[in-house]
Amino acid sequence: MLKKKYFKTNDLCEVTFEHEAEAKEVALVSESNEWQPIEMKKRRKDGIFYTTVRLPNNSQFQYRYLLNNDSWSNDSAADGYVANEYGGENSVVDTTEVRN
Repeated sequence: MLKKKYFKTNDLCEVTFEHEAEAKEVALVSESNEWQPIEMKKRRKDGIFYTTVRLPNNSQFQYRYLLNNDSWSNDSAADGYVANEYGGENSVVDTTEVRN
């Protein structure tokens, strides 16, 4: 699941990535930081892993979740998906603000 917060004072979007998994460790791996894993924390009340990052507005970034350092998972609530070079798909987060 993706939760987005836009700021009026700068061109950034704060995105909270949430992932439910039967795993001991989950990391966010994204092209937004050159595919370096970001360790996700686990909430005690519901067991969902989460992390928050700030990304530039009006951009798209590919990402995946790395479970226990040995398997990959996509986000079922991603803004989109694109094929990757390994025959699978990457999730996509879009930081374009939709205004009503």
